Amino acid sequence: MTTSKRQIKLGAFLMQTGHHIAAWRHPGAQADAGSNFRHYVELARKAEAAKFDAVFLADSVGVRSSELPSLSRTARSDHFEPLTLLSAIAALTDRIGLIATVSTSFNEPYDVARKFASLDQISSGRSGWNLVTSSGTGEAQNFNRDAHFEHALRYERAAEFHDVVLGLWDSWEDDSFVRDKASGQYFDPDKLHVLGHKGTHFSVRGPLNVSRSPQGRPVVVQAGASDAGRALAARTAEVIFVAHQTFEEAKVFYADIKNRLPAYGRDPEDVKIMPGIFPVVGRTHAEAEDKFAQLQDLVHPTVGLALLSNVIGGFDFSGLPVDGPVPELPETNGPKSRQRLLLDLARRDGLSIRELYLRIAGARGHQQVVGTPASIADQLQQWFEEGGADGFNIMAPWFPGGLDDFIAGVLPELRKRGLFRTEYEGRTLREHLGLRRPQHPAQVEREFPEDAFV
Repeated sequence: MTTSKRQIKLGAFLMQTGHHIAAWRHPGAQADAGSNFRHYVELARKAEAAKFDAVFLADSVGVRSSELPSLSRTARSDHFEPLTLLSAIAALTDRIGLIATVSTSFNEPYDVARKFASLDQISSGRSGWNLVTSSGTGEAQNFNRDAHFEHALRYERAAEFHDVVLGLWDSWEDDSFVRDKASGQYFDPDKLHVLGHKGTHFSVRGPLNVSRSPQGRPVVVQAGASDAGRALAARTAEVIFVAHQTFEEAKVFYADIKNRLPAYGRDPEDVKIMPGIFPVVGRTHAEAEDKFAQLQDLVHPTVGLALLSNVIGGFDFSGLPVDGPVPELPETNGPKSRQRLLLDLARRDGLSIRELYLRIAGARGHQQVVGTPASIADQLQQWFEEGGADGFNIMAPWFPGGLDDFIAGVLPELRKRGLFRTEYEGRTLREHLGLRRPQHPAQVEREFPEDAFV
C-alpha cells in the first residue's frame, strides 16, 4: 500500500446512454437517457456516494451529424443543455463537482460568466467550466455562419474570451455585499470593479450582476491537445481533459504542460491533468472481454464509419473499402490533435478502416482498458505514480451498469492502495481537486502594492 498523501482525482463523464457508440442497444442501458432527467440525477448521486470529484458533461450546440442513415442509429442526437441540467442536479446533490462544456465559438463571454457564476452560487461552490472552441460545421450553421472559424482564430478568440470571463468573475470582491439594513448600505461601492474590456473580438463593459463565487471563481477545464490547445491550457486551465493511447504519450504530454506553467507564473499543482479512461470491468479478464465483445457486436457499420469521420475531422470514408488501410488524410479545420492520434494509432497497429472505427467505438481515441478491477487499478496507479496523470475522467461504456461496475470493483482496489478518498475533505470543487482559492486581484493589490517593491 502506498504511503503517499497524493491521491487520484476522478471525474464521472456522463454521456446519455454511455460512451460506447452502441451503448443504447445494450440490454442494461437506459435507452431514453437523452431526455430522462431522473437518469442523470441517479448517476450524479451514485458518483457522489462514491466520492468522485465531479461529474462532467460534454456538449455540442447542434446535432453531431447530418447523415441520417447513421444518425438515426445512434443515441447522440438528443441531450439536455448542460448548464440547465447541472443547475437542477445541484439542488439534488450536496458535494460533487459539476462541470459543463460551453463553447467560446458560439457564445458571448458575459452570458457564460453569468451562467457559471449562477451555477456556482446555486451549488455552493461546485461548478466548473470546460472551455472548448467547437469544431463542427453543423454547429457553425446554427449560428449565422456557413463554416467554422479557422483553427488558429478559434484559439485566439478563446484566449480573449477566457480573459473576459475571468475579469467578469472578479467584478465583486468577496465581501462587497454588506446588506446593512440599519444604514441602508447594500454593497460597498469601493469593492465593485467594472471590467471595461475592449479587445480584438469582444467589447464588454461589465460588471457582472452576480456576486463573487463561493470558491473564488468556477474551475476552468480545458480539453485541447494541439499546440494551440496546449498553449491555451498552460495559461488558462486548472484541469485538462485529454486523450492518450499509450503511457508514453501521457508522460510526454504531462511533462510538457507542467514545464510550460512557470512561464505563466504557475506551479505544477495549479493544473490537474486527467486523461479519459474507458473501463470495461469483469470479475475475470475473460468476463470483461465478453462484456466488451457484446458491445462491439452491436456497432452497425454505417454508424462506425460516421463515428470515424466525425472524430477524425470530417473526412468521408464511405467510398473506400472498409477492410482496406486508412489513407493519408488532408489537414482538417477540425480537432487536429485527435486526427493525429487516430492516424498514429492506425499506422502503429496496422489497422484497417473497419478495425479503426471498432477501436474507437467505445473511447473515441481515449485509453480503453478491459480487465479485472485489479488490472485496471494497476494501470491507473502506474499512470498516476509515474508521471502520466493527476487523475482520470471515467467514461463508462454504458449507463448505469458500466459506472456501477467501476464503483463496485475498481474503487475498492484504489482505496485499498491508499490512492482514492473514502470521504470528501471539503465542500467545493476546488477543495476536492486540491486547487487554491484565487484571491481577488484588488485584495492582492492591497496586500502587496506595487510601490512596496520600489
